[in-house]
Amino acid sequence: MANNNIGPKRLVVGAHYGLRDWLAQRITALVMIVYTAILLIAFLTGNNFSYEGWAGLFAQQWFKLFSLVTFLALGYHAWVGMRDIWMDYVKPVGIRLTLQIATMLWLIGCTAWSVQILWSV
Repeated sequence: MANNNIGPKRLVVGAHYGLRDWLAQRITALVMIVYTAILLIAFLTGNNFSYEGWAGLFAQQWFKLFSLVTFLALGYHAWVGMRDIWMDYVKPVGIRLTLQIATMLWLIGCTAWSVQILWSV
């Protein structure tokens, strides 16, 4: 009997994190959508469109924390997407590892910079 590797008895190999990454992409996207909606509502209902008005919004502790969570979600969302691109399209392991490390460092740097900006307001 030949092993045709088709159907429910097929051998599944791989990293086994497809569902987790798919779910992470959806959850982080929802966080970013909610943040964008709140920012849009604040913009459309606000009267003070000056720097002081926006600084006042970002000075509130709840908005700083929500912004931080959103930036962390954005960083993770970008990481999952870029990691998948590097894994799918860059076959040499050394180049792929270099690109993944560079992406990680860039995203960590951007997230740290956004935290520094948020807490300086």
